[in-house]
Amino acid sequence: MLFARDKSQMCNNLLQYAHVYAWGREHGRTTIAMRFSYKYKFFKISRTRLASFPLYLFAKYMSALRLLPTASFKHSDCDHAALERKMLRHRNIVVSGWFVRYYDLFLKYRHEICDLFTIDPRYTDPVRERMRSIDGADISTVRLGVHIRRGDYAVWKGGMYCYDDERYAAFIRRFAAMFAGKSVHVYLSTNDGSVSAERYHELSGGVKVHLLGGSPAEDLFMLSECDYLIGPPSTFSLVAAMYRNIPLCRMDMADATTLSMDDFRLFDYWFRRIV
Repeated sequence: MLFARDKSQMCNNLLQYAHVYAWGREHGRTTIAMRFSYKYKFFKISRTRLASFPLYLFAKYMSALRLLPTASFKHSDCDHAALERKMLRHRNIVVSGWFVRYYDLFLKYRHEICDLFTIDPRYTDPVRERMRSIDGADISTVRLGVHIRRGDYAVWKGGMYCYDDERYAAFIRRFAAMFAGKSVHVYLSTNDGSVSAERYHELSGGVKVHLLGGSPAEDLFMLSECDYLIGPPSTFSLVAAMYRNIPLCRMDMADATTLSMDDFRLFDYWFRRIV
């Protein structure tokens, strides 16, 4: 049994577990997502048989007492081949660390991964209905999801990805210009309580902007219901793109003044380029 462990944020946990799951699936091994046994309970995986708090505690303390071996992918330059041999050698083992990577296997089992991380209808149904009531969801509507990441991004990597409102609005304006004749609706997801849909409406030249102000589960689903996504490097928007392979524009790799459809890439491109 593979006990997947990490201590990072929600979508980092999701992607790290998914790599472990894909490897386990390929090698006929059962995988337990320790983090999702007690946290982020709105995903389907948290309601599966093996997502139990007692199993989480068992793996946590057995590992701490060194009675359960650990394969630690903590560093980018770790010996992946040696760690994989260790995983094959032990029937029960904890797999930890952000740098566990099995990209091809991830894509092979992507549909299963997306199914495991289906969000509970209690969160998704109200969001879906609200979006439909706003934009009608007809063929003339283009939904753009914009992930405005502030908070921790003010200090992460020296704040280089903590963009101001004007920069986000410039991307929105350029995107709307690409869809002249269409009804463009922009849905904002943010961890910054000062963000205002009205301000973005003004800054973007009158584009229809909406801030639903949902929980992380609701915002993740909201972004996954959009046709296109724009945001800084973040696993949150990356996971949102994963569900339906939504074209994503990563702002550090594009210029708002020359934005084009070439700047929107699919999940299998971006998830190999996580910052």
